[in-house]
Amino acid sequence: MFERLRLDLPVLLPELPDEKDACVGRLVEELAGRQGVLDVHVIPMSGDDPARLCLHYDPDALSVSRIREIAEAAGARLTKRFGHLLLKTDGVRYATRARTVSMNLQRLPGVIEAVATVGGPVRVEFDRELTTETVIRQSLADQGLVVAEPSPPAAKPVSDDDHGHGHEDDHEHGHGGPFGENSELIFAIACGVLLAGGFTFSFMSGLPAWLPLALYLGAYATGGYFPLREAIDTLRAGRFEIDILMLVAAAGAAALDEWAEGALLLFLFSIGHALEHYAMGRARRAITALTDLAPPTAEVRRDGSVREVPIADLAIGETIVIRPNTRIPADGFVTWGSSSVDQAPVTGESVPVDKQPVDDIARAGLNPQGIRLDSIVFAGTINGPGALDVQVTRAAADSTLARLVRMVSEAETQKSPTQRFTDRFERIFVPVVLLGVGLLLLAWLVIDEPFAASFYRAMAVLVAASPCALAISTPSAVLSGIARAARGGVLVKGGGPLESLGRIAAIAFDKTGTLTEGKPRLTDVIAMTGVTEAELLTVAIAVEDLSDHPLAAAVVRDGRLRLANDAPSAKAEDLRSITGRGLAARIGSDDVFVGKAALFDEIDGPSLPPDLQAHVKGLEQQGRTTMVVRSGQRYLGVLGLMDTPRPNAAGVITQLRALGISRMIMISGDNKQVADAVAKQVGLDEAWGDLMPDGKVELIKQLRSQQDVAMVGDGVNDAPAMAHASVGIAMGAAGSDVALETADVALMGDELSRLPFVIGLSRQATRTIKQNLWISLGMVAVLVPATLFGLQLGAAVVFHEGSTLLVVANALRLLAYRDRSAKA
Repeated sequence: MFERLRLDLPVLLPELPDEKDACVGRLVEELAGRQGVLDVHVIPMSGDDPARLCLHYDPDALSVSRIREIAEAAGARLTKRFGHLLLKTDGVRYATRARTVSMNLQRLPGVIEAVATVGGPVRVEFDRELTTETVIRQSLADQGLVVAEPSPPAAKPVSDDDHGHGHEDDHEHGHGGPFGENSELIFAIACGVLLAGGFTFSFMSGLPAWLPLALYLGAYATGGYFPLREAIDTLRAGRFEIDILMLVAAAGAAALDEWAEGALLLFLFSIGHALEHYAMGRARRAITALTDLAPPTAEVRRDGSVREVPIADLAIGETIVIRPNTRIPADGFVTWGSSSVDQAPVTGESVPVDKQPVDDIARAGLNPQGIRLDSIVFAGTINGPGALDVQVTRAAADSTLARLVRMVSEAETQKSPTQRFTDRFERIFVPVVLLGVGLLLLAWLVIDEPFAASFYRAMAVLVAASPCALAISTPSAVLSGIARAARGGVLVKGGGPLESLGRIAAIAFDKTGTLTEGKPRLTDVIAMTGVTEAELLTVAIAVEDLSDHPLAAAVVRDGRLRLANDAPSAKAEDLRSITGRGLAARIGSDDVFVGKAALFDEIDGPSLPPDLQAHVKGLEQQGRTTMVVRSGQRYLGVLGLMDTPRPNAAGVITQLRALGISRMIMISGDNKQVADAVAKQVGLDEAWGDLMPDGKVELIKQLRSQQDVAMVGDGVNDAPAMAHASVGIAMGAAGSDVALETADVALMGDELSRLPFVIGLSRQATRTIKQNLWISLGMVAVLVPATLFGLQLGAAVVFHEGSTLLVVANALRLLAYRDRSAKA
């Protein structure tokens, strides 16, 4: 015999980023080794329930209080010991620099994982027993990076303007030169000017012989300044990177008195790096521009008057005044007024959304997650012609917009499979190139040629074989794709989901709220003999009014419309949810059950009467969702509800087929007839009904064993199934904390039309990554033999750097990806 104990992971590990974090594995491993603990596993987040740790233990060996103490103590130790940082930095200009920074951090005692990104955040997990956040920040500063000041978890996300540029020396160090963020470009241009001058003067007579050489030396100094700094950092980290290969080649050209070719190499290499920095910065600016959407101040009602305050000073529950045609400063719900709001900056919706006040302000304040979408507003969106009063539901730092920016920043640190492959390839390839060049330097001992000729050929091969384009090919495409998605109201959590989404061939849709409106209507009320319709509706409304499920809201809303004003009322209490089956409550002394017909086969009491079974079957054959109502031992009747498909659902399915999705399936907890009816209306291949949450998980596992499959749902009831899909896609994530946290891809708006957009974008991003790999590796494959057979160093330099600029330009095309679904 064993007992189970389930504990909320966020309680055990308060700093936990998500349930996939390494600290969860450490907690499981530590607890699993305890005497009396038989099994430990994680239950993914589901609905409003957080992720949980489930412990199977022997009650004879451990009491429930003791096992709880052990788990909480282990969680506290892990939280105290292991820290997680996401630091905003300035000064990581390109991919090789990011790898060097990551390597230097990983060499620090106590750092478990460190990932730096181009121009952006650095993610670090560390052991507090061996190092501190101060040491990590100092390491970054020693590497020439400006790091944002520490801020509490709820602090405002750092924007590009908050990097501490007040100190001139920090500004220079962070950007790497005396001319600020343009230093690298200015140095590269200076190198080109000096190169051109030296080349021109070398053909002019009457000038001192030292003048061209002096200009070439100046070109070497300006063109080699940044590569040399990077090479020194790289060597200190014990790595050989591309910068080293370029410097060796330039030094070799100088040794052969080929100053012009060496200067040309440094010019093209430095201008390529400068443009790479610009390109990656442009992609990042497309993301960080979101931070500036929310206004810095808000007008708030306090002490009977309206005053302007910084948004950081807004408190949850306060009422702010939104004037016509202004940006909304905070998340909240409308308490007065009506207007249309342009939500495109957050959700990507192309048409403004009408907003109405909530029916019950007090109830909405207690349950913000249950508020209708037409009453919710988001920070950064734009109010239309009407004035609004809005009650704040989130602090500025926790607004949907702020969390979107923060999550996109975290996504940048998640490397895609292709990026991990190219990193591994470079680690092997660069030393092989150096070894090959070393052998070529000895060619004069084998073939009849002077050492200078062998040396020149070796330098040309060195340039040709340097994988500069490969280093930037994937990160530039991934960052551009994530930036374009964010601008279109879609959060893609890293290069992995972006690439996976580009490969999927099958999609599984949840029905309610995904393919359908999620706003079912009460269409049928069938009372049993001896029971009035009013009695049936009164009992059903009393129970369903305690639930926030969309079906419950439909019963309450439409049921009250059907009842007369003088209809009897009832008060239910002790609501209990029976997963996947229905609800139980108590009215007076009677136990009341409302749910599927299958529920009544699983609970005590009389079975469904034959005539009621016939009514249920008839409604289900018409595509209705049914709810049977029983009070005490007496069956009152059955309710029929219908959730209509979204108007654009059929069009979206057609677009997805055009994008190459070959198999589309609907999975639903409703009965098979309802699922079939909706699937037929929207044009799906197949439908599965009567699925409990664990049944959805098993079906997704089965589908995934056959091909890559995405799961599309609302991220609440579908969270376990989404977690087992190749890619989990949540709709309406702007209004749902659970959806925003659990999905791999989050459609911020409640718009199904965003799905073809993000799948089309991911397919284009996947194609771009492949194209960039072919360009970068293909150029190496062509240039190396060409240089071996006599291609000059100068020509190799031009082709080599040209391929780098080509892959960057190709990646930037993703920023201009056209959202064809907006017209659908």
